[in-house]
Amino acid sequence: MAKLYLLISAFFGGTAVIFGAFGAHALRSKLSEPLLASYKTAVQYQMFHALALLGVALLMIQWGQRTALCISGGLFALGTILFAGSLYGLVLGGPRILGPLTPLGGLLLIGGWVALLVAAYTQPAQ
Repeated sequence: MAKLYLLISAFFGGTAVIFGAFGAHALRSKLSEPLLASYKTAVQYQMFHALALLGVALLMIQWGQRTALCISGGLFALGTILFAGSLYGLVLGGPRILGPLTPLGGLLLIGGWVALLVAAYTQPAQ
């Protein structure tokens, strides 16, 4: 799982940079300020959680494949796809059905942080 989470982290981080550049250069003159702000939020959350997923992968290498870490990484990955992906889709004119996916993705991201908290709390002192 650690290798998978490293790969997903790298993908999320790289695409966040690409999407950020696309937003700054191609979308700036085409989107209203509120839509551009939503797009930037998606890029920021994608990058933050790429780094969080990297941290989970590194902890898995250090601490082993603990259940709470596996859950945390999975929630970060799925939450990022739903949260940022739905915002990208909505901003770029996708169907409104994407709207409910944004808060669901946010809840999954929160769950990822809670699972990481559990992993840290239950980790024996070294």
